[in-house]
Amino acid sequence: MIGINSKQKLKQEVFNYFLLVIGSALFVVGDVMFVNPYLMAPGGTYGLSNVLNTVWPWKISLYAICMDVPLLLIGTWILGPKFGVKTIVSTILIFVFTFALETWWGYNPLITDGPISQVATDPSMVPIPHDGGWFSPDYFLNTVIAGLIYGVAIGLIFRSGATSGGSDIISMILHKYTKISLGTLVMIVDGIITLSTLIAFGDIRLPIYSVIIIFIEGKVINLVVDGMKSYRTMFIITEKPDAIRDYIINDLERGGTCLTGTGLYKGNERKMVYVTLSRSDMLKLRSVLHIIDPKAFVNIMESSEILGEGFRALPSE
Repeated sequence: MIGINSKQKLKQEVFNYFLLVIGSALFVVGDVMFVNPYLMAPGGTYGLSNVLNTVWPWKISLYAICMDVPLLLIGTWILGPKFGVKTIVSTILIFVFTFALETWWGYNPLITDGPISQVATDPSMVPIPHDGGWFSPDYFLNTVIAGLIYGVAIGLIFRSGATSGGSDIISMILHKYTKISLGTLVMIVDGIITLSTLIAFGDIRLPIYSVIIIFIEGKVINLVVDGMKSYRTMFIITEKPDAIRDYIINDLERGGTCLTGTGLYKGNERKMVYVTLSRSDMLKLRSVLHIIDPKAFVNIMESSEILGEGFRALPSE
């Protein structure tokens, strides 16, 4: 008989796969209906596939799977089994959804912007000019919506426990053999893919709009993964820790930790209050510090993830 914990884990796992399916489907909608018709490539194997699909017409899904599968195999061989089952499932789902949508929908944009010449030799690939539908012809609007869709999609995929794979594997392999940080390598690889639109189509707008998509996507991913609430961690070196403690506990109804340290200059013993608060509570505490202790030294840092009592629960695994 399945125990309570096992039932909870099973329920969570089913929910994770639900997020994975929804995220994969949304990603495909963003790519096929918004990004590809406008000749943009915001990084990744699907970004490069968009460029190849336009220069040498073949299905985006086929280009992408021909890159994703070898990258997963090479990545597993060089880096070890870092890519879980969900990453493989996500790769397959995105391939299937992309193949289905591009076969059914084609590569026509949902938001038209006049005659964007996607494939000059194929008139069916040229979008129909705006005819008074829901949206006005707008390159920038299309870019913003694409970034929002991409962000929600990849955020849900991350929430499910999967990773993006694709071109990120190249960055991880290069990171293993170089001293360059992984974040820098991801930017370099995606930047090269983004610049390929300029090389292929000779339009400076395309890499610029692709970068805007990446920027919006990153912000939305953070919101989906970490939530809307923003937290700040404060380190307060003070001679009046008791007064600050009383305000935090009684007025803000939060907890914290008081640490004892030694100053480097004179070697005097000092008290430091360590507390993590929501943005609004941080502003309240900051505003009264000059009254409680005008000589206090304060360091405020943004906290991307807070786990434990009073915040998000610790993960079960």
